[in-house]
Amino acid sequence: MTKKYLKDYKIVANEPIHRVYSLMVLATADGSEMPPMEPGQFVEVAVPDAPHTLLRRPISVHDITSNTLSLLIRRAGEGTDKLCDLPAGSILNILGPLGHGFDTRPGKALLAGGGVGVAPLLYLGKRLRETGADPTFLLGARSKDDVLRLEEFEAIGKVYVSTEDGTLGHKGLITANPAWQQQWPVIYCCGPMPMMKAVARLASKTGTECQVSLENMMACGLGACLCCVEPTIKGNVCVCTEGPVFNINQLLWQD
Repeated sequence: MTKKYLKDYKIVANEPIHRVYSLMVLATADGSEMPPMEPGQFVEVAVPDAPHTLLRRPISVHDITSNTLSLLIRRAGEGTDKLCDLPAGSILNILGPLGHGFDTRPGKALLAGGGVGVAPLLYLGKRLRETGADPTFLLGARSKDDVLRLEEFEAIGKVYVSTEDGTLGHKGLITANPAWQQQWPVIYCCGPMPMMKAVARLASKTGTECQVSLENMMACGLGACLCCVEPTIKGNVCVCTEGPVFNINQLLWQD
């Protein structure tokens, strides 16, 4: 089990990269080294000076170095709006790392994501590259303006893009992209539930291993509140502790 840390972090930078997304870069407030975190894990961020936001906000680990942690935050309500608007120098209390990440291995891999679901794929791609694997990204968005951090993904591996309006890459849904003309030993996926289920169906047809990162509401991150329960072949489990990453063979997603 990964050791959890409750620490204060200082915001180094917090820049909008899209009308509803901000990239937040943090360092430990005491100058200590960043706690070890695995691709696919997440942290729970306390929202400061927000009396109506009592619960922490679960945010995927987007990237990590020896002294910085990057979070890709989507504006989805009062809590995340507040986080996106915080200036550099602000202090945040963060619990993490939490959950179980992706089960990585050497070789060729497809990393498919849509919307804020691309967030955990950057660090995953970097880790795969470091271990000698060959990551390829498949990113889905409504239009070219909604494709997040394209240059950073291109620096790691080949990138396929699908946009619903055809303004960048292949026009249509992510599941119709030419990337699927290739065979992939393993697929890692995160995004909206309909997208993940569609990718899972494609993987099942070819017998391809597929791991998905679920985005159930994880209020506490410790398995106490039961907000994030997901039915599996082992019964109902808490996504925050048993996941958020699951092999699709563990899930009851058959239509």
